[in-house]
Amino acid sequence: MDQKDTQIKQRHDKFAPYWAIAMFIFGVVGLSPIWIDTGPFWNGYLLDMFGPAWNYILFRGLFTGYKVNVWTRFFTPTRTFLIFILVCFSIEAMQYMGWYDATFDPLDLLAYVSILIPLFILDSFQNNYNSET
Repeated sequence: MDQKDTQIKQRHDKFAPYWAIAMFIFGVVGLSPIWIDTGPFWNGYLLDMFGPAWNYILFRGLFTGYKVNVWTRFFTPTRTFLIFILVCFSIEAMQYMGWYDATFDPLDLLAYVSILIPLFILDSFQNNYNSET
């Protein structure tokens, strides 16, 4: 392993615990309406916000030790963000078209992007910072 790879691994290992804590918090907050009545707004949108965020961190492997493999090379920040937006918006489109029994809510689209965009920006910043050094 050359010096650049060692530096990237050390930086990733430094940030991994913070991503793991964020993933844990997103999971707990996303599921909190099960245990706590947080009102109709939060009950309806918490999982829509924190479910995709939790999965973004999981798919990107941001919570783990540094690994270079086919999975992490495929799920780049941009590709992961676009896949998640496409999936989330497709789910809402299928609800709108009545393909399955669910209620379409255009505010769900806002809930998805309100958390995925900041995660994408942070991840891209960290990823670019790692590749520059």
